[in-house]
Amino acid sequence: MTVAVRFANVGFTYNDAERPTLVGVDLEIPEGEFVLVVGGTGSGKSTLLRAISGLVPRFSGGLLTGEVEVAGRSTANNHPRDLADVVGTVGQNPAASFVADDVEDELAYVMENLGVPPATMRRRVEDTLDLLDLADIRRRPLDQLSGGQQQRVAIAAVLAANPAVLVLDEPTSALDPAAADEVLSALQRLVHDLGLTVIIAEHRLERVVQFADSAILIPGNGEPVTCGAPQDILADPSPRPPVVRLGELVGWEPRPLTVRNARRLAADLRTRLDESQSVARHSEVPTGHRVPHSTNPPATDPLVQVSGLSAAYGSRIVLRNIEFTIDKAEIVAIMGRNGAGKSTLLAHLAGMRRPERGRVDIAGVDPSAVRPDRLIARVGLVPQDSSVLLFCETVEEECATSDRDSSLPPGTTSGVLNSLVCGIDRSLHPRDLSEGQRLALALSIILAPAPEVICLDEPTRGLDSDAKAALVASLATLAAKGHIVILATHDVELVAEVADRVIVLGDAEVVEDGPARRVICHSPVFSPQVARILAPAQWLTVGEVAAALGEASAE
Repeated sequence: MTVAVRFANVGFTYNDAERPTLVGVDLEIPEGEFVLVVGGTGSGKSTLLRAISGLVPRFSGGLLTGEVEVAGRSTANNHPRDLADVVGTVGQNPAASFVADDVEDELAYVMENLGVPPATMRRRVEDTLDLLDLADIRRRPLDQLSGGQQQRVAIAAVLAANPAVLVLDEPTSALDPAAADEVLSALQRLVHDLGLTVIIAEHRLERVVQFADSAILIPGNGEPVTCGAPQDILADPSPRPPVVRLGELVGWEPRPLTVRNARRLAADLRTRLDESQSVARHSEVPTGHRVPHSTNPPATDPLVQVSGLSAAYGSRIVLRNIEFTIDKAEIVAIMGRNGAGKSTLLAHLAGMRRPERGRVDIAGVDPSAVRPDRLIARVGLVPQDSSVLLFCETVEEECATSDRDSSLPPGTTSGVLNSLVCGIDRSLHPRDLSEGQRLALALSIILAPAPEVICLDEPTRGLDSDAKAALVASLATLAAKGHIVILATHDVELVAEVADRVIVLGDAEVVEDGPARRVICHSPVFSPQVARILAPAQWLTVGEVAAALGEASAE
């Protein structure tokens, strides 16, 4: 067996940190292995990945003990540039790594630096464009791509260099479900056919676990790292996808990791749920134990009105004649493939873009015509790049500034942050936080003042299951108080947990608008795992299945 990556008693502590991030890591990753790295927000997953590429500690500071080898080369004795031919890295913020102006030039850049012959370079560019379905945007400027398209380009740029080891940090977080499956399937083919070693850190386990040969659990808080089969690692009280939690609920053994295997075991469960009569088959009305947040009759004067909205980037139309209204106390998910216009729509709702044609009204006012300091009480936006909201030197200063700007009691924003992700050192600079911790800080700044309309663009990127559950609870509480929450997201499990309604964008237009249960259960792309396992009945979450079984038992 050829070892692709080896950790020998590796420990790592960041400068001024109270405890080490990694302790006594001993593991070997064979060549041609698909490895999933799991753990909570800020547990050290990104640190482990960056140690493989040599970026830790050279570019992070801190003390690394033990030895890390990649393809037989020690990261201590080789600069990251000297490892570029054997290990490729895609970080959580792909746009930060771009150096070229358009897609094709970005794919060629690394190969040019490695001295790849022009003929080979040309062939690899074409192969990679086809592999990740990027040929139609090959000449498009990188700054005109959606977040998901940028993520695919970043993966493609690394793959084009033909590394032996590919390290990816949250690679599907900005991808729509279909694109994520295509990317992961392409990586799996490279693992199986060419012996590529793929190491992925991911919170959306329901997308990745079926591809993994093995898994590494990083508990955080300086506890030992463990490695084993995905079934064994996910049996631990670690983050688990819905299919595993459903298996635990009903006692399936062994625990299924895929929808296919779960469906084979689910016949008896479907019968029990049918008998409970908690959810009618094919019902278009939210029923069962997932109570909609918006229980009042439709308002005659909705808070949010979008009429005839159109937008374009140059000659490319991204929104065309968009029309909808949103009432108070609604949680609405905006869904659609990458590049469908979700982020552009949120930018209009938050007043960041002035409508080129059509109108956006928030309580009868065009948000783009309102001064930002006056708009903050009415509309709040957390964009995909949440770091644009952060400008202070420490987390503590960010929280205090948020309280002061929104006239909140001191400690309010810090309290919201602690409810989402506890234990963040308030003395740290925001750039020293993990991606999930940084997102939680940005979410806290927007959620603390509780504006009338809350717009969140991919609000679960980098968040673990506990943080996501806390966010769901917070959004449900705000909606119950009459606030509107609008989510642009590819996280179908988040939509299943919290959304009342789903608006689907496609080809720059609204292609569907209706109750969340009906829209996502009828979609082969956007349906959550529980819905796929228990179809044709329209169950969405493990929680509502547990509630139904509990009530049936009580009867």
